[in-house]
Amino acid sequence: MNSPPRQPRRPRIALTPGEGSDDVYARGRVQDQILDEIDRRVIKILQADGRRPNTEIARELHVSETTIRKRVSQLVSRGLINIVAVPTPRAVGMNLSAIIGISVTLPKLREISEELKRQKEARYVGVSTGRYDIIVEAFFFDQQHFLEFISSKLSRMDGITGLETSMILDVVKFSYEWEIA
Repeated sequence: MNSPPRQPRRPRIALTPGEGSDDVYARGRVQDQILDEIDRRVIKILQADGRRPNTEIARELHVSETTIRKRVSQLVSRGLINIVAVPTPRAVGMNLSAIIGISVTLPKLREISEELKRQKEARYVGVSTGRYDIIVEAFFFDQQHFLEFISSKLSRMDGITGLETSMILDVVKFSYEWEIA
């Protein structure tokens, strides 16, 4: 007995854990989010220019403006894209950046990472494996500001057992573009 032919699978993109994707893991496996070709092309256009009007995008993709408006709205509401202005740290006077590797007592891991998340200087806080338990990317106005952050803020966090700082001397690449094709 012959079985009916299988339908081709639609292309999928797997989300990774991060901002806006708290529901990605369900019952121990990653849930796929389906993006069709129009979604992918819309995202690529918006990556190049997040202010591009829906009418222009629709014209380029040969679909209606309503289709684009609905697609963008769905992509945002599903947490697959954010459309925001992202100033560089220099725009607000933060000319010094550093990567900080932090070792902590494991019972304090969540507490310390949550406290670091609330610090205005911290732009990236990741719980990690390897040499450090937490990796922080932070921005500062100057060396004095950096010193105050280390000596005043980090030193009062109970559970930090060690840290190593690396100042960034030159930013070679600063990008928010992700290839989705």
